[in-house]
Amino acid sequence: MNLSRYLIKGLSFLFLPTFYRFQQVLKHPLKAQYNIKKKILKQLSLTVYGQSLGIHKNSTWQDIPIVTYDDLETWIKQQRKQPDMPILTANKIYFWEQTSGSSGAKKWIPYTAALIGSFSRMFCIWAYDLIHYSVDFCTGKTYLCISPQIGNSDVGIDDTEYLSPPLRWLSRQFLVRLDRQHFPDQNSFRWELAIALLSAVDLEILSLWSPSFLTIQLDFIQTHHQELAAALGNKISLTRRKYLLEIPIPWEQLWPELKLISCWDRMYAADQSQSLRQYFPTVFIQGKGLLATEAPMTIPLVGAAGFVPLVNQIVLEFIAPDGEILGVTELQQNVIYELVISQLGGLVRYRIGDRLKVSHWYYQTPCLEFVGRGNQVSDLVGEKLTVDFVQQILQKLGVLDWGFCFLAPVLTNPPHYCLFLERSPLSAVDIARSLEAALQTGFHYCHARSLGQLDPAQVTINPNITAQCREEKRLGDRKYPLLQVEPFDPFFD
Repeated sequence: MNLSRYLIKGLSFLFLPTFYRFQQVLKHPLKAQYNIKKKILKQLSLTVYGQSLGIHKNSTWQDIPIVTYDDLETWIKQQRKQPDMPILTANKIYFWEQTSGSSGAKKWIPYTAALIGSFSRMFCIWAYDLIHYSVDFCTGKTYLCISPQIGNSDVGIDDTEYLSPPLRWLSRQFLVRLDRQHFPDQNSFRWELAIALLSAVDLEILSLWSPSFLTIQLDFIQTHHQELAAALGNKISLTRRKYLLEIPIPWEQLWPELKLISCWDRMYAADQSQSLRQYFPTVFIQGKGLLATEAPMTIPLVGAAGFVPLVNQIVLEFIAPDGEILGVTELQQNVIYELVISQLGGLVRYRIGDRLKVSHWYYQTPCLEFVGRGNQVSDLVGEKLTVDFVQQILQKLGVLDWGFCFLAPVLTNPPHYCLFLERSPLSAVDIARSLEAALQTGFHYCHARSLGQLDPAQVTINPNITAQCREEKRLGDRKYPLLQVEPFDPFFD
């Protein structure tokens, strides 16, 4: 047994208590949720925000209002200005993480030790489950998708920052890492990543978000395989060089130790993850649980054959179609619910916008399947466009005054957004240029574009669009939304 395998086995023993405790709470989820609620209520009562609501440690849970980020934005701004004051949280904030809000502007999420602890426990549970019930790891060599900064973008996320310092140090012993995080353009990032991945003959794990991130990278390697082979020189064996120069490249021979790919595999990522299975037919491709900047929510467990909610780390509530608020043990199958979360970093009864349904039950806890973002969010590869954001853009561009229009995702390779217009005083090219610039003010859209996961926005002008939509029964008797969130198949030129 090599040193890495000994270390992996040692880590699994460290993770065992966390995994065991989680298994036990899945048998008593109501008790786990009650304990988390008590802890959050106590913390909330110590904050200026909580006191403004009249919350004390003996308040009832229903005394806390359900909120959105927009409702909390004033409090968050105040907390950022006065980091040592108990505005939104009474605990020390170690850093702030960014995501995007309903207007496309940046949202700022505070990270406390307790919230980092929730992410760390999720990682321990996931790692132990894989080591003991699924994959026989030998090297543990991992590429953990680190979002780079491309060009002038300030987007750059190192996912190891979500872990506690000891776990971060341990995980980095196994990581394939790039020497830098800032790149002048997408191709320079893809090149450096290709060199790093191809140099890692012992690569066992690829952990990423959208599967398209990897398919685009593989296409880049295939396109530039001769230049990459020359640049790598004797850093790779003659056998692997031969594989690299083949058309098509036999990917599993190129990385003979690869055992796991962790990525999204639901909704619009389902087809993309199937493509990965064609590249790597014998590799275990595991769907990711529901994980956001705001909190870890569900985790894939091999034994559960599904995604289990982290009932001992966050409070999960569910808005039913009739508006009733339900707890995690009150759910029914074949019903789609909107998720409300309460985590240990200051976000309490927070509408996160995800929609879920129960796939089955594991012990006494429902396994939850992601079925999409809120009704007004389009999210193919993580771009998270909202109706509010799109409406603001179209209003500024003036297109709302020109007649019927809507923006829709189109499933090309890679996908793109197309603005369909009934008429326009400007050319499609000019509108598309302005539209693309406006969309890139959105945090996640800009990032998806910088990585090549989305093509530039396009514009189609067709005076018959309304009639043709009706013929195709795409309009019905309701007003067509400015943002079509389902992928759209254009049926006219």
